[in-house]
Amino acid sequence: MVRVVDAEDVELPRKPGGGWTTALLTLVSLGFCGWAALSLAALDGNRYAVALTALTQYAVPAGAVLVLIGLFLRRWLNVLIVVLVTLALSYYVVPRALPDEMPPAAGEPMKVLSFNAYLGEADAERIVAAVRRNRVDVLSIQELTPDLVARLDAAGLFAELPHRMLRPGPRGEGTGIASRHPLRELNAVSETVLAQPSALVDLPGRDVELVAVHAFWPMGENTVPTWERDLRALPGPSHDDRARVLAGDFNATLDLTRMQEFLGRGYTDAAAATGQGLLPTWPSGWFPPPVTIDHVLTSGNVRPEDYRVLDIPGSDHRAVLATLRVMP
Repeated sequence: MVRVVDAEDVELPRKPGGGWTTALLTLVSLGFCGWAALSLAALDGNRYAVALTALTQYAVPAGAVLVLIGLFLRRWLNVLIVVLVTLALSYYVVPRALPDEMPPAAGEPMKVLSFNAYLGEADAERIVAAVRRNRVDVLSIQELTPDLVARLDAAGLFAELPHRMLRPGPRGEGTGIASRHPLRELNAVSETVLAQPSALVDLPGRDVELVAVHAFWPMGENTVPTWERDLRALPGPSHDDRARVLAGDFNATLDLTRMQEFLGRGYTDAAAATGQGLLPTWPSGWFPPPVTIDHVLTSGNVRPEDYRVLDIPGSDHRAVLATLRVMP
């Protein structure tokens, strides 16, 4: 005997939670999409948007968690939207953790160390020890004060790197370059709030233009325009195979529009090229969430070969050490 069941008598399994759960998940998903849009649509025009965009690398795992929650709650539309947005973010973020395929190349090796000395309070002896231990060729040091210059001299930095172009200043204004090889002063950067000196490094067989970068901090009231002007003042990549390196504290992650412009114009980020692009450089602790705002950018016939992050006491930044190959 066949029993006919009325469709109205069939009780479909209910999704976990209720209407409030759906509303809350939808609200969180919309917030996630707005966060992603700041980077994907280049909407980082104020200090709050800059701060959120700088945390974009954390949006990828956050999206994965949202997808898992949506799957558990069987909210399929939420899952679909968040999956698509997370995949779009991953397209930009994940390659930074994957090294580029680069065939071996001949040329002059050049080790560049960049470090923000935190208002000149970093440990000078540990800075010099890092230079010696890693056989650094060029040091770009930000927030260089007259007192720190004296302590670095006493610790033996200028015996190790005798050629120097220093622009010390009060608190965070000073920046300097110290080199194992002769330097010739350049005027590659127009006047900016923080010193950004530039020099021609006379490597054996090939000169390299180097700029010690320190862009203004964009988190204060009305500071974003100043930060943008500091970054725009930096020279673009060379288009005649001249070797050019920008090394320092850009106060920007690769997700921000201004840094995307650098990469789009032809610069290569040494950390991303070597698969270390997600290593954080600031802060040295775990709050706020650490991000990568110190960079070594290369153009012309300069190829990144290795990249590391070093802890040096006394600073809220980690130092970045890039091994470059300057090809003839």
